[in-house]
Amino acid sequence: MTTETPLGPYAPDHPAFAGHFPGNPMVPGVLLLDAAVHALCETMPAGAIGLRIDRVKFTGTVRPGEALSVHGEPGAHAAFDVRQDTRVVASGWFAPAPASGEPP
Repeated sequence: MTTETPLGPYAPDHPAFAGHFPGNPMVPGVLLLDAAVHALCETMPAGAIGLRIDRVKFTGTVRPGEALSVHGEPGAHAAFDVRQDTRVVASGWFAPAPASGEPP
């Protein structure tokens, strides 16, 4: 089952743009990852612990005001990508977070 979650756009006055980068603002990767985590966590079964980032690749720049969507394939290792229209700007895999006390 593939999911799609609309995201954004990030307003030009979002606090992250003050440091990323004055005069040439772009959405920081951490905001893109946060959106992907939240979108996929909503599809996880009740009682699931959460996700950890297994790998990620940023392939494009997102500017203020650009609408995005998160596409994901829930499962033991959840594949995701973040798109601006049809352009993929980030992609990767999440893995289940280890239970408390387990090594990562």
